[in-house]
Amino acid sequence: MTEYIINSEAEMLALGAKLAAQLRSGGFLALDGDLGAGKTVLTRGIAAALGIPHIQSPTFVIVQEYDTTPPLIHMDVYRIHNEGELYAIGYADYLAIPNALIIMEWASLVPNALPANRIDIQIQGNGDAPRSVTLRPRGTHHFG
Repeated sequence: MTEYIINSEAEMLALGAKLAAQLRSGGFLALDGDLGAGKTVLTRGIAAALGIPHIQSPTFVIVQEYDTTPPLIHMDVYRIHNEGELYAIGYADYLAIPNALIIMEWASLVPNALPANRIDIQIQGNGDAPRSVTLRPRGTHHFG
């Protein structure tokens, strides 16, 4: 387990870039935190490090795919009610993409669908308060 204290949006973006540099090809990041905690900002930092200058929150479309190396799949399951709905939108197909990096916001809403090999990322705090970001690798080694 690793914990970071983040004091600004710039620091959250930098943490995302650091994660992107350390991740092995592909992987699964399970993000959780309250509304406004910084889940999408962290994802923006990861995406920027992969060469994506701008990402859109997938809150209403649920999934955004980016043609990067590795492929980036950004999911927001806030509007998903259960694992069955997640699989109905093609979740198994996303998991099968070779070397894909999947980032799922609100992952705790579908706990039975999460792969055993993942990194759980909990972000606590919102508003102008500092954030506490906790990383918990689950399963096999994720960092290169």
